[in-house]
Amino acid sequence: MQLGYTATLQTTFDDAVARTREALSEQGFGVLTEIDVKATLKKKLDEDMENYLILGACNPPLAHRALGVDRQIGLLLPCNVVVRDDTEHEGTVIVEAMNPDIMVKVTDAPGLPDVAGDASTKLQAAMETLKSTSGAMAR
Repeated sequence: MQLGYTATLQTTFDDAVARTREALSEQGFGVLTEIDVKATLKKKLDEDMENYLILGACNPPLAHRALGVDRQIGLLLPCNVVVRDDTEHEGTVIVEAMNPDIMVKVTDAPGLPDVAGDASTKLQAAMETLKSTSGAMAR
């Protein structure tokens, strides 16, 4: 099983973040949390790293359906989307969205595969939107 879906963009980090938020929004996802890993590691450990942002994306109707199937599924929500600089290719930003089918692998709740499938379709569509916009690279 694929851990996530990826889009590789030729753009600035800030532009990639903005485009990712927009692509997610078009699929009904809002960003509930934002973790700036670079800033956190610098502040807590005085360690440097590339731009690395974790967005906690949530599609309320899908989250509601999943929680209706199994309340513990909240442990796996929201869906993480990572936006990070590609350290091997300057000017390249990688966007990765988790594969919601992973939720199905950790629980056997009936009905959850349908919810995960719908979430997967929407996250893949968001990644395809990013790939189809100018500055995207095929990978």
